[in-house]
Amino acid sequence: MKQRFQMIDYEVDKGRARITLNRPEKRNALSIALVEELRDALWEADDDKSVHCVILKGAGKSFCAGYDLTPNRVSPSDGIDRRRGIGIDDDAWMIERFQRELRTLTEMHKPTIAQIHGHCYAGGTDLALYCDMLIAADSARFGYSALRNMGAAPNQMWLYHIGPQWTKRLLLTGDTISGEEAAQIGLVLKAVPLEQLDHEVEGLADRLSWIDPEMLSANKRIINIGMELMGAQVLQRLAAENDARAHTTQAARSVFKQINAEGLAAALADRDAPFGDSRARVVGPELRDSDGALLPSDQNSQGEMVDE
Repeated sequence: MKQRFQMIDYEVDKGRARITLNRPEKRNALSIALVEELRDALWEADDDKSVHCVILKGAGKSFCAGYDLTPNRVSPSDGIDRRRGIGIDDDAWMIERFQRELRTLTEMHKPTIAQIHGHCYAGGTDLALYCDMLIAADSARFGYSALRNMGAAPNQMWLYHIGPQWTKRLLLTGDTISGEEAAQIGLVLKAVPLEQLDHEVEGLADRLSWIDPEMLSANKRIINIGMELMGAQVLQRLAAENDARAHTTQAARSVFKQINAEGLAAALADRDAPFGDSRARVVGPELRDSDGALLPSDQNSQGEMVDE
């Protein structure tokens, strides 16, 4: 069975629902219209007795490159636009609205798998990290460069995946890592060559399809309740409010004025210029060339002990 939405593709086959973000021309950037369609598809899959798990992926060259920053990205059909830019409470209200839709991935009963290739940046990480398991291509890229001057992360699932030090290293700088490196620090379950990504994800979905969906639900929910006891849900609510607070900083005010005056591309170029290639290195020293690009690691810089 295949159902066509405007911004996603939805398909049920062999005990799994495949949901594909389908805005490849925007690198699957998240608009409120897209996340509302995603929410509806997820609850439909959760209610479908033939579905054991959900696979979430992106069409085109990227999984998801972030939030849609183009003008008028919020649908005016329900009068929501009247809340935009009025005050910190209105800002928090909008952020919470976005995150509430994305948290469907956590709150639904059935397990979800994020299949990640290409860019998984900013809002793309917010989306992916709500999934139960993440499998990435080695060549995928993860990062949140928007945190350099646009705000704070409205989702703090990073902490539960990789702990405080790597969360701070990546979110405080906005630097990026590869899918292979993401697997090394636990940001994703595993990374595989791009040509094997479909096979790896579908193989996991096969194994889930052999388990009673009600049993999958019972085991998923007790794990998630454990995370809630560690404060996961409360932290997500606070993260949205904290993002609204970060939008009041001078850095955020300045960059949004620059975007309005000069355009998004110019503002991002100015922001990222000092950071070179914006790459972090998980293993070994971060040696860089004069342009700020990471130099190739030699054997000893990959963590091998050397006697002097």
